[in-house]
Amino acid sequence: MSETTAVPPTDDAKKRLRDKVDKLLAAAPCNSEGSLALAGRTLKYRAVAAFVPVTAGGVDDKRDEPEAAVFTTSYFLDGAEPGTRPVCFVFNGGPGSASIWLHLGALGPKRVVIREDGTMPPPPYAVTDNQESWFEHFDLVFIDPPHTGYSITASEEVRKKMLSVDGDVAALAECIRAWLGRHRRWSSPVYVAGESYGTTRGAALADRLQDVGVALSGLILVSCAMDLQSLVFAPRNDLPYALFLPAFASVAQYHGRLKGRLAASPEAARAAAEQFVADDYLAALHAGARLSATARRRVVRRVAELTGLAPALVDEKNLRVSDQTFFFELLRDRGLIVGRLEARVTGPMAASRSRDWEFDPGIEAIAAPYTMAAHAYMSEELGVDTQARYEVLSHEAHKQWNWSRGDATGNSYASTSPDLSRALRRNPHLRVLVASGHYDLGTPYSASDWSLAQLDVPPDVLSRVSHHYYDAGHMMYTREADMLKLKRDLAAWLAE
Repeated sequence: MSETTAVPPTDDAKKRLRDKVDKLLAAAPCNSEGSLALAGRTLKYRAVAAFVPVTAGGVDDKRDEPEAAVFTTSYFLDGAEPGTRPVCFVFNGGPGSASIWLHLGALGPKRVVIREDGTMPPPPYAVTDNQESWFEHFDLVFIDPPHTGYSITASEEVRKKMLSVDGDVAALAECIRAWLGRHRRWSSPVYVAGESYGTTRGAALADRLQDVGVALSGLILVSCAMDLQSLVFAPRNDLPYALFLPAFASVAQYHGRLKGRLAASPEAARAAAEQFVADDYLAALHAGARLSATARRRVVRRVAELTGLAPALVDEKNLRVSDQTFFFELLRDRGLIVGRLEARVTGPMAASRSRDWEFDPGIEAIAAPYTMAAHAYMSEELGVDTQARYEVLSHEAHKQWNWSRGDATGNSYASTSPDLSRALRRNPHLRVLVASGHYDLGTPYSASDWSLAQLDVPPDVLSRVSHHYYDAGHMMYTREADMLKLKRDLAAWLAE
């Protein structure tokens, strides 16, 4: 059998990439103006879509030649004194996702309206004025990392380097530094907001930016994913089985699968599951085969009661209900799959009732509306070239991501909570706001509770971290009531 080897890019191909980056960086920014009625006053703003140069090594790279063109969309308040107006840098996750979800979902002056129950609205899709925009509090800068949106790298070597936890953090830190310099905003209070993998990135960025003299005033983490070990179901990693159980109970109650007192309310289901995990479940998982037959039957029964699954299935799974098991088995009798990122939403199984994970009903409900609305907004309102492809979610980048950190070899459980712990200890003014959805089964609120409790900081420092909860999924802002609550929680946090 012959081996297949990767064909290195030709000199012509390398030159084309280099020329494309140089051309994007030399292009004039796209400027547009708008206004937004908020809190009884009209905020006039200038929107600027432009590329920021980033070097391959990030802030440590001393070369003059930029190795990536990073696409940003910035919103500036007209008439504001730049030095006193806070600026918030925003990105989503994936890894491999552009920033349109937070941009056009909750924070920006415009947003895409999604149904309250998280289901997909019919086309056509467009943006409307966002009455809950965070623009009231900050100038906003939405960043698309080098492998997303319109952003590109100048070589495959650089692309590979930036498709990693540390390479990505270095690139985003350099992007923020370069933006602050370009717009002369070094006197502004600086905030960072990230969602999902964006919280993995954001936690590390808080420490990385401190290294280059940028002290954050605040860090906002939406749907936290700082510790991958708490989220990845894998052999000999029992942590997620315990940490997901309260979220499973909440979702099972929502879909009417619980009985008795557990069915009374989502709060009752979550509280019972949290208590069971603390009192019995963790010990049972740790005991493994040493668990007595009587204790095992008791655990099987209670896990079944809390998840709405059959006791025989829980026993068959050796007390360990994974996310994939839950998605396919909770509503199997109805022929439905439960959504991962928005578990209130369901989708039809194949007629064969297979367990093949073909799509996430929760993300499918919003992917097309956001994508189509984003393309229309970028071209029609911001004036961005419509011929270019806006990479909303790069599956290739996600598959190629290097999760190892530092000198580690092989993909391990990436963790950036130590970075955040260090940043909190280094910067006595850094405060953190965390937002979690009760119906998020990608980064469950209960796993985020654990991750935040493990921060290696003394109690007085931990008091600068606030965790708030919402009654929707991963993108809780798609539900109107949660979007309003998120904005209120932000305003209260900023006023502290």
